[in-house]
Amino acid sequence: MTTTARTTPARVLIAADKFKGSLTAVEVAEHVTAGIRKVRPEAEIEALPVADGGDGTVAAAVANGFERHEAEVTGPLGAPVTAAFALRDGTAVVEMAEASGLHHLPPGVFVPLTATTYGAGELLLAAVEAGARTVIFGVGGSATTDGGVGMLQALGARLLDRDGDQVPYGGGGLRELVSGDLSTLDERLKDVEVVLASDVDNPLTGPKGAAAVYGPQKGASEEDVELLDAALTHLAEVLDATRTAEAPGAGAAGGIGFGALVGLKASFRPGIEILMEELGVEAAIARASLVVTGEGSLDEQTLHGKAPAGVASAAGRADKPVVAVCGRLAIGKKELRAAGIQQAYALTELEPDVERCIAEAGPLLERVGEQLAADHL
Repeated sequence: MTTTARTTPARVLIAADKFKGSLTAVEVAEHVTAGIRKVRPEAEIEALPVADGGDGTVAAAVANGFERHEAEVTGPLGAPVTAAFALRDGTAVVEMAEASGLHHLPPGVFVPLTATTYGAGELLLAAVEAGARTVIFGVGGSATTDGGVGMLQALGARLLDRDGDQVPYGGGGLRELVSGDLSTLDERLKDVEVVLASDVDNPLTGPKGAAAVYGPQKGASEEDVELLDAALTHLAEVLDATRTAEAPGAGAAGGIGFGALVGLKASFRPGIEILMEELGVEAAIARASLVVTGEGSLDEQTLHGKAPAGVASAAGRADKPVVAVCGRLAIGKKELRAAGIQQAYALTELEPDVERCIAEAGPLLERVGEQLAADHL
């Protein structure tokens, strides 16, 4: 049996997400590949970086053959930032965090009431102007809780206060909204299909809504959360879209999901599902004898729509074994098996000090690659 394994080279697919804060998805694949090759130099390895719609989605698309484009847009604080999107054959991958993400805020600075998604709308238009007819709109990692109003304003919507002026940036400004007209959206959008790609299915408002669940991560106090939730409720009422506000994904990325659903007539799909289709993951799985997936923290959230769960599910349908790599492992063997993952290799098992683990993630991941190759190839 050992002889057969050595004379028939293993075909390994590395389809992992980023290790947030330490390694991109491309770097994860590179380090795992290096480790495997030390033990099984004859192995045939295919790297297919993946993402679930959040930050890192454009990078994953570019790594898989999409062309990178850049545009100067309005950042969450109102100042200009450079944002990227990916384009291939009329399909664009647009990541709202590129324009309106938390990473655009200075360290320790949060603006939960005034952060805007205006730049995300500008980025969508840039993709359309570049030739996109289908837009995969990845949402996550946002600094905003404005219900997508900034985005809609950038696309031409009239969302006005009692003086007939556009409401100010941010979720806090929605208190001043008295009328909304979406008929003035850019005409070119009528010919564009928008797919809202997210790893969360929260509604817009309420205890599971955008403000209550994600507002504190963006610096919102308890009072801010109450204010923002009331403002988002008011937005849905003014636009006569309270049913849309309850739809899965409406609360994604500070409610930009709601803006996309009500204004762009977007369809909602789990991010990893639509991105696996576009990146050709299932075809790559069919070619593999072992699938390696992973992300920075393998935990309960992983099991609910994150990239590793999507990859493992697809591999299970193809009856291919799956192992995972991660920085931190916070679920047990039973949960892993239920998700279709045979074994998980965590960097913290090699280096318990978290700070050192993050700083030395690359070399540690190569050691993990050596170990999984010895165990499974």
